Amino acid sequence: MNHAITLVAAIAAVFALSGCTLAPTYIRPEAPVPGDWPTGPAYSETTPAPGAPTAAELGWRVFVTDGRLRQVIEAALANNRDLRLAALNAEMARGLYGVRRDELYPSVYATAEGGESRASADLTAPGQPRTTERYHADLGVLAWEIDFFGRMRSLSDEALEKYLATAEARRGAAILLVSSVAHAYLALAADREGLALAERTFETQRAAYELVQRQHDLGIATELDLRRAQIPMEAARGDIARHTRLAAEDENALRLLVGAPVPPALLPAGMDHIGPFADLSPGVPSEVLLQRPDILAAEHGLKGAQALIGAARAAFFPRISLTTTLGTASDELMGLFGSHTGTWSYAPQIVMPIFDARTWAAHRVSKVQRDIALAQYERTIQTAFREVADALALRGTVDTQAAAQEALVAALETTHRLALARYEQGLDSYLGVLDAQRSLFAAQQGLVSLRLAQLSSRVRLYEVLGGGGETQAATTAPR
Repeated sequence: MNHAITLVAAIAAVFALSGCTLAPTYIRPEAPVPGDWPTGPAYSETTPAPGAPTAAELGWRVFVTDGRLRQVIEAALANNRDLRLAALNAEMARGLYGVRRDELYPSVYATAEGGESRASADLTAPGQPRTTERYHADLGVLAWEIDFFGRMRSLSDEALEKYLATAEARRGAAILLVSSVAHAYLALAADREGLALAERTFETQRAAYELVQRQHDLGIATELDLRRAQIPMEAARGDIARHTRLAAEDENALRLLVGAPVPPALLPAGMDHIGPFADLSPGVPSEVLLQRPDILAAEHGLKGAQALIGAARAAFFPRISLTTTLGTASDELMGLFGSHTGTWSYAPQIVMPIFDARTWAAHRVSKVQRDIALAQYERTIQTAFREVADALALRGTVDTQAAAQEALVAALETTHRLALARYEQGLDSYLGVLDAQRSLFAAQQGLVSLRLAQLSSRVRLYEVLGGGGETQAATTAPR
């Protein structure tokens, strides 16, 4: 019994000591980016509404105000295979961390055996039973490395950081999925709007062609005028086919993202039928960027690399393992025969490193891995800063560009109407009408593209600021 108490006390002391590691103390590096977002003419329109939340504070269900688009995103989050793979990878990393963590504790096992033997009557003394029963139970501890210098603890910490990195990768996959579905939905709306514009233009061009054809039949219009009128009509016919194909491809892309067919009632007819997105504040770079899942994942990678340095350092110190066995017969069973036996044994093993080139090499490699992880972390922050700056520049200029395009379309509509009137009055050739038609159609197509850019710029800014995830990934060890 005293031996067992001594063993338990020793194990408790070892657990108290094993909380220490030789890994460097982690200090978050300074972000290698300016403290404020860029300013200048391109960002003059980026001031958010007073009290607007940041992307991390704005859930995607609040950011996306359109009810049909919200339903499509919900279906994608439930069915998308890429997101499912990201979740499974996070779960696998969680399991691997559990394996590493369990190595810190001794593995206890128990065995029991029993048997019966019968001796010959010739070999049994008078009065002694010929049948003998024997039962035995063992409680033991398998070979267990005592983590005095934190090697196993460092490896466990590294596995934890890998798990947390994959959890952030899963959150990043969810953010990317939300924005990708929104972008695909908007692209489908724009191409359907472009298809409707091409159909309207075709009808207009066909009516103009029929008018010139009648004039040609009466000898008023020339063959050149007739062929000039045919050119924009055939071009519009080709645009109808092109936008029909683009809309079908957009629908296929949306179906792939969702992972299931999208009901036609949820698909947009055009951009006018999509509700606006909520306004948001870009916040402060040092606060906003560090909440992005890719940056958090890179930081977990840096922490994991530092934990590996601790494991490499611990390899220079003695490694102590212990194999202990507590063998004792069962009181209930052996009490039937009026006897009780007990044994206690242990076999400590100490491995003292003298010189091992592999240990020194592993230590150098762990430092290089830490430097690589640091460079990746800083590069991720710089890339994120540029993505946000570009999105702010787009948001700051696209509204002005769209307003100018609307004015251009209005001017070209008037020009086309006047050119057509001059042709009908015989004051000008059909070449003026053709030029006005071509310019008007190109301007109308450009306006559709800019309206798409307006809506997409809101989604893009929300995405690069880290919005779209339900919640941040767990930052504590899983149980």
